[in-house]
Amino acid sequence: MARAALSLLLLGLVLALPGHPWGAWRFPLELPALVALLALRPGRARGLRALLVAALGAVTVLKALDLALQLAFGRPFDPVADLPLLASALDLGEGTLGAGGALLAAALIGAVLAGLAAGLWWASGVWAGRGRPLASGTAAALALALVAADLAWPDRVPGAAFTTRLVWDHAVTARQTRADLAAFRAAARTDPWAGRTDAFARLGPAELRILFVESYGRASFDNPLYASHAALLRAAETGIAAQGLAMRSGWLGSPVAGGQSWLAHATLASGLRIDGAIRYRALIASPRKTLFELARAAGRETLAVMPGITRAWPEGVRLGFSHILDAEGLRYRGRPFNWVTMPDQFTLTAFDRLGPEASRVAQIVLLSSHAPWVPEPRLVPWEAVGDGRIFDDQATAGDPPEVVWRDPDRVRAAYRQSLAYALRTATAHAARSGAGALTLILGDHPPAPFVSGIAGRDVPAHLIGPPELLAAFDGWSWTEGLIPAPDLPVLPMEGFRDRFLTALSGPP
Repeated sequence: MARAALSLLLLGLVLALPGHPWGAWRFPLELPALVALLALRPGRARGLRALLVAALGAVTVLKALDLALQLAFGRPFDPVADLPLLASALDLGEGTLGAGGALLAAALIGAVLAGLAAGLWWASGVWAGRGRPLASGTAAALALALVAADLAWPDRVPGAAFTTRLVWDHAVTARQTRADLAAFRAAARTDPWAGRTDAFARLGPAELRILFVESYGRASFDNPLYASHAALLRAAETGIAAQGLAMRSGWLGSPVAGGQSWLAHATLASGLRIDGAIRYRALIASPRKTLFELARAAGRETLAVMPGITRAWPEGVRLGFSHILDAEGLRYRGRPFNWVTMPDQFTLTAFDRLGPEASRVAQIVLLSSHAPWVPEPRLVPWEAVGDGRIFDDQATAGDPPEVVWRDPDRVRAAYRQSLAYALRTATAHAARSGAGALTLILGDHPPAPFVSGIAGRDVPAHLIGPPELLAAFDGWSWTEGLIPAPDLPVLPMEGFRDRFLTALSGPP
């Protein structure tokens, strides 16, 4: 009796495990169907048991992936679009935990899966061939009918066949993703700006600088835990205005949340929603012109400052960059801040050392507010940045990520502090840029949902530059200053390129 109860408990837990961090545990209607089918088979039913173990193991992995992506990105796993993320997860794990820690984590996951398979094999064996054919067959038929009814009319059958519906929903998602990709490829082949050379005409000789601030989302304004960010921005307005510069702020809708910053970068540049690896690859293979390719067609130099790029990045050329400064090219000689290769102040200082260049269009990615958000960087005098070794003491200070991440409150505090540093650095740099540049500071995506504490994917965007240049954006109704009004309409990030180019394509 105890063996039977324990086996039912194990099978039931695997079937009922929700695929969402806040999902409800519900009795799985598949459980009586599986037990009845096992009991119906003669002998030990090894073939059916092996199939059952493989299926339940795969479903458990699928649910685990759902849980992971819900926590990290606020959405379920897409079996078509998200498989390339596994390699990125390995890279992030190695960068955060070190090679040894990542290997240990992988071994632990493997051991858990092996233990699960062994437990399922034992649990299925408890019931194999134990029933009478007529009774077991009748029970199996009735149970399968309930499962089919729950699929046809969700939530109308008491109990709910949670696992069966989960697998069905993912199959539907995979089919929709393939259809969506076909529509995306058709859209990528058309471009209202293809062949035009008047983009950026109103910009004149000014330089355009696009600064992406990692994990900068609407929570900085809507979550009281991060209210210090708005106060910091209000203080920065004074310094920027003192340089004779004007400011406008609004909201953009990012295609992602919690990570995958490069998808937001590509969305802004292409004017198409890039929310997964498949769309990203489709964009790279398409003739669609990015913001930076259009800048080159208009006779402007383009530059990507990418401190997070530590490997070959051939798609950078396809995205339209004449020059790319990666982690090695930036010549940082200090210690890394865990996964973050260098603090934002050094990144911006290295950019400034290139010297001003009229008409340049630059994308600058700032990493200091990237997870794991420890150790906390601090501003130093700009003239003292040097080769970055001045930051070594900061890079080795405080508790390591594996200590901080045991406490969600400490994680949120670390995020708040690192983003405050990033905003302080970015706005100070915009003030230092003077009248020769138009600066766009924006978030790439919100942080993970458990850090953000609010729903949605909105990110703030700030335009900073000479008043006569910002007059081109008066029709946008963006808020003056660095605090966007909460009720402003949110512009999807994929709509920014065309609207931005339209504003700047008039006479200088």
